[in-house]
Amino acid sequence: MSAVLAEPPPAGRAPSRGAPVVGVLPDGTAYFAPIGEVLVDGSRVTCHLCGRSFRSVAAHLASHGWTKQQYCEAFGLERGQPLEGDETRKLRSAAFSARLVFEPALRTGSAAGRDRARAGQLARDAAEAARGRPFPEQRRQRSRTGMSASARDRVARANRERADGRLAEQAAVVARRAGYPDIGQLVLDKLAAGQSLATISLGCGLSRDWLSRHLARLDSAAAATASARATELPDARWSPVLARLGFQDIASYLRERHHVQHLSVNAIAREAGVSFHVVKAALRRHGLDTTPHAAKRHAAEQRSCEVAASLGVGSVAEFVEHARAQGRTWRQIAAESGQPQTWLRRHAAGVQADRGARG
Repeated sequence: MSAVLAEPPPAGRAPSRGAPVVGVLPDGTAYFAPIGEVLVDGSRVTCHLCGRSFRSVAAHLASHGWTKQQYCEAFGLERGQPLEGDETRKLRSAAFSARLVFEPALRTGSAAGRDRARAGQLARDAAEAARGRPFPEQRRQRSRTGMSASARDRVARANRERADGRLAEQAAVVARRAGYPDIGQLVLDKLAAGQSLATISLGCGLSRDWLSRHLARLDSAAAATASARATELPDARWSPVLARLGFQDIASYLRERHHVQHLSVNAIAREAGVSFHVVKAALRRHGLDTTPHAAKRHAAEQRSCEVAASLGVGSVAEFVEHARAQGRTWRQIAAESGQPQTWLRRHAAGVQADRGARG
């Protein structure tokens, strides 16, 4: 979709009743021709804003209060895209040729323009004006349809090969500088010394995630070793904790504390002597779901079960629903159950929300 105009043009005349609306711009303006396309029927061109056909949409835009630049930006057209039919363009060309003969000012301006074009100044000015401006949808469509699928595959493959070549050259320079025959051997030796990929990258003068992003393309064996080590290294810090608490592995410890005993992540972190984020990462690494406020939620569930048992019902929500159906007020229900009204209302609201989600 085309970019939103900084200052949307004012609305023009009403659209044609017979023209179907194709879409709506972000500012709410309906349009009647596809974005990035100019619909031409013989000598007439369809206006995006109203769906009518004209010999020159450029001349018609004043009735909508739009300029050609605003029109082209809004509907994804090239700035130099003609907005008139072939016959109209030919008539304009013939009229301009005659004016070149009889009007000295036009001849002077035309000669100056040709001189700038020959010197390359027009191309440089156009490139400068287009810098930072997104491509219009019309150009994107042309680039997509301008070459066959096989040609696009060849271009993509050539680009990938060039990128791989540059990457291999950079890796070779890094390895030679560190005294290794190749990047794979460098990574394997550093991993054996207990370093992570991020540490190795920084030590080689690269960005922190350079090896994480590119090692698989440079050396698949080293990348596989690094991937396996990435799981082993974080769990190594848990060995003293597991030995102290009497657990065989970290997964069983986390499952017991978080899912069975309902300890919160912060409580587990305090017990293990690690940070909150280390516990979260370990839960995620071993495929264990994290329950926020696990201790409080478990206590709340236990309270609900105890209250329901004392009332002789399956759940607090069931008790509230039955009492409300009999016409009792919230104050009466609270007095009967011995629980605050707000607590009872939350249980009833939770059941209604669940029903609405299922419905």
